[in-house]
Amino acid sequence: MNSQIYLIVLVLALVTVIPTASAQLSLGAEANQKLIEVNLNKSEIINVKHVIAASNIPVNLDLFDGFIPESITVTNDNGNEKEFGLANDGQGNTSITIFPTKSNTIIKYDLEDASTLYENLWTVRVGYSETFSVLFSEEIDLFFLNNSIIQLGNKNGISVNYGGDAVIQYYNKIPKIIEEVSWEENKFNVEIITNSKIDKFNFEQELKSISFQVNQKNKFVTVTMEEKLLASPYSISLNDEKIPYTKSVSKENYVSLSMKPQAVGEIVISGSEYNQDLSKINTSADILPVESESTPNDYFMWLVFGGVLIIVVIVVIIIIRKIKK
Repeated sequence: MNSQIYLIVLVLALVTVIPTASAQLSLGAEANQKLIEVNLNKSEIINVKHVIAASNIPVNLDLFDGFIPESITVTNDNGNEKEFGLANDGQGNTSITIFPTKSNTIIKYDLEDASTLYENLWTVRVGYSETFSVLFSEEIDLFFLNNSIIQLGNKNGISVNYGGDAVIQYYNKIPKIIEEVSWEENKFNVEIITNSKIDKFNFEQELKSISFQVNQKNKFVTVTMEEKLLASPYSISLNDEKIPYTKSVSKENYVSLSMKPQAVGEIVISGSEYNQDLSKINTSADILPVESESTPNDYFMWLVFGGVLIIVVIVVIIIIRKIKK
């Protein structure tokens, strides 16, 4: 019995003496994370920062997937390095153990294989179980979050509340086209940002619509213009079939409409004067909803499944009690 106790003490001592060794052990309580930041720029390397509160016992926190072990630094508020330990649960999830400290602890590291550049578009895939912030370098103002357009304006980032997975995309170089249109003796600039080639741009004053040809599918197309040129709500179609889009406001009296055509063809954007007879399919945010299917049998199926599960649990309990007797 004594030899077993000595062995346990020895294992714990080794984990403490060799803090950077990976193991399937987790020491301490869950860390109180005051800040979690993911910093993005036009690079394949992503920088992550955690700030955790002081604690008089060892604490643990999970690291983002794809971290580079050699890049990890752990310091206190004064910049002094602190010892730490890494632990792996055997399923590819890695956590870090921070030993007791009287001040905040700052953990920094880099991620690899989370940011890729393809055809002028950076794609970043990150996920975490707690709320985290995504901060962008000054050269990034427009980006797409899970295919929805966001323009930062005077902000420097976004918050992914309660955690989760995010797919963030932004251009390496902004592919901008500017078309000038005339309406009621006024001139307006229509800005189109896309990696797709655009042809046959046209503004129909009588129909109050904009049309153009896209020659590549699955490419983001963002149209920015003054709101009074085509008043909201909007209708966007590809080859005479409505397609979903997202709307954002970059600056006062301007609107940006973003779409991702799944085929080549003609895009037509129409304003409110010619949408009055359309059914109410637009949401308050001017985003077309994704259709979903449901069947009345779903609820019944769940009831049956739950009943079977309860019966199985009862049978298992009875068997276990008989075995113990």
